[in-house]
Formats: sequence, C-alpha cells, structure tokens
Amino acid sequence: MGFNFKKLDIPEVVLITPDCFTDERGQFMELFKLSAFAECGIEKPFVQINHSSSAKNILRGLHFQNSPKSQAKLVNVINGEIFDVAVDLRKDSASYGKWVGERLTSDNRRMLYIPEGFAHGFCVLSDKAEVVYQCSNEYSKEHESGILWSDPLININWPLKNPILSVKDANLPNLKDIF
Repeated sequence: MGFNFKKLDIPEVVLITPDCFTDERGQFMELFKLSAFAECGIEKPFVQINHSSSAKNILRGLHFQNSPKSQAKLVNVINGEIFDVAVDLRKDSASYGKWVGERLTSDNRRMLYIPEGFAHGFCVLSDKAEVVYQCSNEYSKEHESGILWSDPLININWPLKNPILSVKDANLPNLKDIF
C-alpha cells in the first residue's frame, strides 16, 4: 500500500491518491501513514478530525485560523463529490491571493493536503457529500477568520453560480479588507 503525491500549481498544496486494494469483499486503503507523508515533506501532526455532511450546492468557506492557531488540513470525501479550494494567504509568497481547486470524490479517493497559511473552502456537487478532514491545530474561536467565497480579486472559478451559504459565510470580508 502507498500513496501518489502530486504537487499542484501552488506546490505546497498536495493532491494525494492512496493505493486501493479491491476484491470481491470490497476495498481497503490507507488514508494516512506518518512515514509516507513525511517522505513527501508533510510532517505536521494532526490533532483534530472533523466530519461535515452537506447537501448539493452548499458552499462552506473560505475559512482559516490566524497564527498561532493556524491549521494544516488533510481533506477526504467519504461519500459524494466536492470541489475543494485552497487560497494562499502567505503575504511573502509569490502565489499570495492565488487559489487551486480539485474535485474530490468518494470514487476517485483523492485527498487534498492544505498547509498552514491557506484559506479552505468547498462546494458540494453531488446530492449529498460527507467530508472528513484532519487538522494540525484544534479549533480556536478567537483565531477563526474567513474570506468571502466570491472575492473578485481571488476570482475562484467555482463550478456553481448560486451556492447556499451560511449567514456567517455570506458576510465574510474580501481579502483586501482583512490583511
């Protein structure tokens, strides 16, 4: 068993595809293995695991936590399909304000590693989706923040036009207004 690690256009964000063993009984795969991830340079320990269940056209995000409670995330879809997005918030980065996005599904089994210093969000493309993500820091209300999903300077090419948003997410500021 193993993993395929693919660095994206923002190379610190990594698309991960685990090997999957399938037979007449079903399938088996590893979702995380410390030694394999460390070989790829992913060495943040995960200390919290979250589970989100959402209906079609729900958009969650773009969320992040400020330092010293910044979070790296490992995002996995256990049922359904999402479009998962990471936005670079590292001011000293050449890709500051840029984004990458990937379709993650329970069928393609791909996962997205998003390091600290990035905002994260996703929209649901299937009738329902269940997302499990591991975090490198525990949730901290006093450090939470976010950016509006439709920020024109970031210009994310979401695969839906009229998402369903929480009141909180609908009222998040643009990137230029928080940094």
